[in-house]
Amino acid sequence: MIRILIFLIVLTAAALGLAWLADRPGEIVLTWQGYRIETSLMVGLASLLGITICLMILWSVLRFVFRLPSLMNLWKRARRRQKGFDALSRGMVAVGAGDLAAARKSAREAEKLMGGQPLALLLSAQVAQLHGDREGAERAFQQMLERPETRMLGLRGLHIEANRRGDTEAAHLFASQAHEIAPLGWAGQAVLEHHSSREDWAKALQAVESNLKKRLIDRETARRQRAVLQTAIARDIAEREPVEALSLVREAVKQAPELVPANVLLGRLLIRKGDLRRAAKTLEASWRVAPHPDVGRAYVELRPGDSARDRLDRAQTLSRFAPDHPESRLLIARAALEARDFKKARDVMAPLVGERAPMRPTVRACLMMADIEETEFGPTGALREWLARAARAPRDPAWIADGLISDEWAPASPVTGKLDAFQWQTPPERLNMSAVDFVPPPPPTEIAPPQIEAVAPVIVAEPFPATSEADAKTTDVLPQPPDAPQPRPATLETAGTSAPPDDPGPRR
Repeated sequence: MIRILIFLIVLTAAALGLAWLADRPGEIVLTWQGYRIETSLMVGLASLLGITICLMILWSVLRFVFRLPSLMNLWKRARRRQKGFDALSRGMVAVGAGDLAAARKSAREAEKLMGGQPLALLLSAQVAQLHGDREGAERAFQQMLERPETRMLGLRGLHIEANRRGDTEAAHLFASQAHEIAPLGWAGQAVLEHHSSREDWAKALQAVESNLKKRLIDRETARRQRAVLQTAIARDIAEREPVEALSLVREAVKQAPELVPANVLLGRLLIRKGDLRRAAKTLEASWRVAPHPDVGRAYVELRPGDSARDRLDRAQTLSRFAPDHPESRLLIARAALEARDFKKARDVMAPLVGERAPMRPTVRACLMMADIEETEFGPTGALREWLARAARAPRDPAWIADGLISDEWAPASPVTGKLDAFQWQTPPERLNMSAVDFVPPPPPTEIAPPQIEAVAPVIVAEPFPATSEADAKTTDVLPQPPDAPQPRPATLETAGTSAPPDDPGPRR
């Protein structure tokens, strides 16, 4: 709209100028070399305008003729560049589709047409990675380091290749260089994981602060990671520097109240200091947020030297903060068993293992019932029944990180070095044939009794898992699916005679 207005204004001004000149006629006389030219003002102006236009056209033609070689070079370069981009497009598509031959052909064509352009180098590196040529990929990434616009891409590519060949020092070097040049999330995370995998918690804490300063992580994530690292440092120095460890773990609990290992460590340090009141409050607060067996054990062992009855009373006190949680019932049952209050132990376990239980009893619940049966009645049929059920029961929650199941918490994953990787959760119910060498039993066959008069009795029994909860923690027995076949009970075979089965349940 503005352009139209400007055009109309210029057109109006020209019309007014011509009208003004038409109202004021005049003559132009030109004398040169004996020639005399006389004309009116309007004709002279029109002739001058025409000559000017002709000269401009002539200059444009001459200029085009003189620039024709350079224009041909520009056209050839543009055409070559377009062919290079077309080859890059075909190569990227071929790499995505996994067509190695087409990708390699397009990479050679792109490198020939575009030389050391960043995209051509990237395509060459990806083709080398697709072919498994690690040295070729590293050469392409090394060439990227020579150009400022591709230096970060080259550093990340070299970092990935170093990780693939297991050179952690080189990978850390490339990540550190990238982290110093620009605030990139992958570089900050790589530096943090390197220090965490080496258990260098002080440098890992510095990396967390650097990532927060560069806004690579938010404040909530930084508080959580800081609490984990402070707990790790406090755990390492708890024996030689208990005062410093207590200060660190207090700060950790303040920043992440839900971090169970920090609460347990703080409680135990306060117990060692003799501040039982604050230790109890700390463990009770943690139990309110998330009941955990480590918190329960620390609370029950709050006062060294207490009797079994005192520990039972303390377990009941802690369970009031989460009365319906399974951990509360298991804690009371264990304390009642140690106090030899078998009725109390059975009553508190009834909602977990009875017929009206909302879900199947877990491994710890079955082993607890087995311990109760063995302690009260000895090796009975009910004991073997609970042990058999424990072998196929659902798993209890455990510390899991990167597929690794551990009984103890660790600040970082031993597999990848990722900080705060361990989570308290229930492992999936699946068979792990690498962990347990399982050989299916042969199908039962009918064997005729031997034709002899006296044969010593032979007991044929299925192998059983650990007989206590503590043993079960060190034995990684994975549960079987619900529809798995039940194990055959133990039998006592003699020459033509069989003994009656064991007592199937406890004596009431």
